[in-house]
Amino acid sequence: MNYAKINKNDIANGIGVRVTLFVSGCTHFCKGCFNSEAWDFNYGEPFTADTEKELLDALAPDWIDGLTLLGGEPMEPQNQRALLPFLKKLKEMYPKKSIWCFSGYTLEELLGSSRARCEATDQMLELVDVLVDGEFKEELKDISLRFKGSSNQRLIDLKPTLASGEVVIWNQKK
Repeated sequence: MNYAKINKNDIANGIGVRVTLFVSGCTHFCKGCFNSEAWDFNYGEPFTADTEKELLDALAPDWIDGLTLLGGEPMEPQNQRALLPFLKKLKEMYPKKSIWCFSGYTLEELLGSSRARCEATDQMLELVDVLVDGEFKEELKDISLRFKGSSNQRLIDLKPTLASGEVVIWNQKK
């Protein structure tokens, strides 16, 4: 897997101050995408053990609330396979840090038989706290929305959603 960018002090892509990882590779090709250069799976730098260490070190301070995954598309199968071992390490080292994931796939697609579903999907979803799901729709773009680009997208609180089988919309608790 390649990644396009790392931000170590991001306040735009989830609650609090976060570390964000923009992965490379996306097959949605959303019209008006803000990060279309990351559609190419070969864009950016290889995600290596050094990259993991850099991210884990950046997550260490108490004032960092967690990690946000963006893209590209974190839920493309090849990206899931690369991210899953890293996310397991992250949760082992920092169990109180939250993980947010922005995906053009809906939760229903990830749980169903879409092209995104693979052997890593269920475990990856279990590690994610908030899933911002759904493709960006330029005709539904609304810059007043918090943590999403278009009104069709949902902020899903994944732990209670997966436990109940019913979609639970995230509600800021802080």
